[in-house]
Amino acid sequence: MLNEIILNEILKSFITLFVIMDPFGSLPIFVGLTKGLSNKETIRNSNNAVLVAGALLYIFLFFGSYIFQFFNISIAGFMIAGGIILLVIGILHVLGIQQLNNKKDKSKDVASVPIGTPLLTGPGVITSTIILVETYGIAITFISGTITLIVSWLILRYSGLLLKFISIQGARILSRVMGILLSAIAIEFIVNGIFGYLR
Repeated sequence: MLNEIILNEILKSFITLFVIMDPFGSLPIFVGLTKGLSNKETIRNSNNAVLVAGALLYIFLFFGSYIFQFFNISIAGFMIAGGIILLVIGILHVLGIQQLNNKKDKSKDVASVPIGTPLLTGPGVITSTIILVETYGIAITFISGTITLIVSWLILRYSGLLLKFISIQGARILSRVMGILLSAIAIEFIVNGIFGYLR
């Protein structure tokens, strides 16, 4: 029974982080940025992107509570504010509005920014990580966050094959579906934050 509860919490956390990271939505941008680079350089870019995303995620996973205490922020207030941010991001995904100026860098390291951050680990993931730690604890969030990063790395690593399989249009559709799920998650955060604040 206990193992089932833990697995359920890991699954919920994973779905939340994966939907917000939305690596499928980053596929067309990643392929566009790495176009013309060798296979070795493309792999290095996927590695760097996930390393940057992971570093930011783990920083807020382990030190988010201290940041709260330093700024005297309540978790309920943060859930409301974070939920609003996630809702806006979800709506942008659903409407297909680009949040970045997709401009190719002259260097060969083109994916750390914007793919690593803010596309993979941006305000939404940072917000969700802190909230998930407060809800499920560090261990559950660490496991789900690590799984999310691994899956995101696999998607970027084999981006060329995946994009050929699902097409750019398919990637955009997946991104918009994830936007709807993200909006629903955001509403839950806002409602729970309001109830927490009233208590």
